[in-house]
Amino acid sequence: MSDPAAAFEARLRAILEERYHHRHPFNRRMHAGALTRDEIRAWVKSRYYYQTRIPIKDSAIVEKSSDAGFRRSWSERIHDHRGRRPGEGGLARWLDLAEAVGLDRAEVASLRDISPGVRRACDAYVAFVESHDLLESVASSLTELAAAEIMKVRIAAFETHYPWVDARGLRYFRDRTVQARRDAEQGMRFVLRHARGAADRERCAAALERKCEILWSLLDAVEALQRRPRLSKHAQPRFDDAGGESLVVLSERAVRVNPSGREILELCDGGRTAFELAAELRRRHPDAADVETTAYAFLDAMERLGVVEGRP
Repeated sequence: MSDPAAAFEARLRAILEERYHHRHPFNRRMHAGALTRDEIRAWVKSRYYYQTRIPIKDSAIVEKSSDAGFRRSWSERIHDHRGRRPGEGGLARWLDLAEAVGLDRAEVASLRDISPGVRRACDAYVAFVESHDLLESVASSLTELAAAEIMKVRIAAFETHYPWVDARGLRYFRDRTVQARRDAEQGMRFVLRHARGAADRERCAAALERKCEILWSLLDAVEALQRRPRLSKHAQPRFDDAGGESLVVLSERAVRVNPSGREILELCDGGRTAFELAAELRRRHPDAADVETTAYAFLDAMERLGVVEGRP
């Protein structure tokens, strides 16, 4: 007679083998050594926003349980990320990585200028946990089953292909090779114990699939930062040299843009990435609030309208 628990665990692991983000083209290129420095930096900066969401979703999971033992053990994840003392924990380790790749630690920690796509993906994970029950929330965390192995691959990739990254910045990955395995074992025990019937098992599988989708959409958003926006061949700018509103004329419509929009469009020459374009705007306007986020949102809107097109 087959063992339902063993079959269920095998199904969860098969979902990860098929859908976990180790198969995403961005991660494949990272591990093959094909990313540029700017691509690494864009990923590190963007991913920090995801790191800050992890203890938030773990706090939500803790609040869903009335079991004191579960609450204590799951709370260790929060301490792993936030640290028990200043300078410790996964968030501090990720900021070490940010410095190691040449980013400003305080700027990354500020969470300023994160692209809307990255925010949507990361916030979707918190929203999922907040809106689903304890069993589904724990099941969604089972991506940790694959995390320990991807960390080993990532460490080897950075050491081999990105020697310009200070080795001290890799401590986050090294810590997670141990922590992720421990967390995955805890989560799997809970899911196998509490998914008592076919309906529960289906809900858990769907939760894990949803988490994989979220991780993919996060990398999709990071990849989008490397598109090289340029004016569409169908777009004819009619810029107001007096500094007022300008127009971009398309075949069937005209789009009004304010002076800030004009400045962004003038940078859309196809030679710089969206990440580089946003960094240039930050350089020009160092005290402006959310200038990069605004630029990303504007570019997305202009692409939808057909004013701008982006190529990889």
